Amino acid sequence: MGIVTADIGISLDGFAAGPNQSLEKPMGEGVDGRLHTWMFQYEEEHRAEIEAITTAGAYVMGRNMFGPVRNEWPREDEPLGDWTGWWGDEPPYHAPVFVLTHFAREPLELTGTTFHFVTDGIHAALDRAREVAGGADVSIAGGAETLNQALWAGVVDELRLHVVPLTLGAGERVFDRVPPLDLELLRSRVTPEVAHLTYRVLR
Repeated sequence: MGIVTADIGISLDGFAAGPNQSLEKPMGEGVDGRLHTWMFQYEEEHRAEIEAITTAGAYVMGRNMFGPVRNEWPREDEPLGDWTGWWGDEPPYHAPVFVLTHFAREPLELTGTTFHFVTDGIHAALDRAREVAGGADVSIAGGAETLNQALWAGVVDELRLHVVPLTLGAGERVFDRVPPLDLELLRSRVTPEVAHLTYRVLR
């Protein structure tokens, strides 16, 4: 039986994104991709951690992680009406993805991935993800708000923090409004670009 994992890149002061995320600045102001340099510029050195993220049987993510669109989904003839996510036509998620949103939308099928839009909360999204994942792990893909919801709900079994040596000072912070957690360190690996810390969430 698979477990529920969660991977997220954060600054030393706990932020997974800077303030004022937008189409032009998807990670927020003052970030410019620095939280994920280790994944893209040093891919070979961190291949094991990247593969651990991309081999889940299904994913759950928040709407901000899917794209910059807020409120009702735009019609196809409106700006961003044809939005298919930050990753283009071939996302890195090669398994179904369940996107938390307040606004219904038909599933979006891309190469190797179908995005399903879930309007009835984190537990419903996880139930659907577990069903399609079979015995494989389900991954909470982010962002910070979705991870915080999952931690609050007590559904995360393994938390993988990828801590980058910088501070942001503001933005979307992991652990905001989350009750106290007991964590057991399972693995750690420190490089000049990032510290990979894997914890079991104790219950």
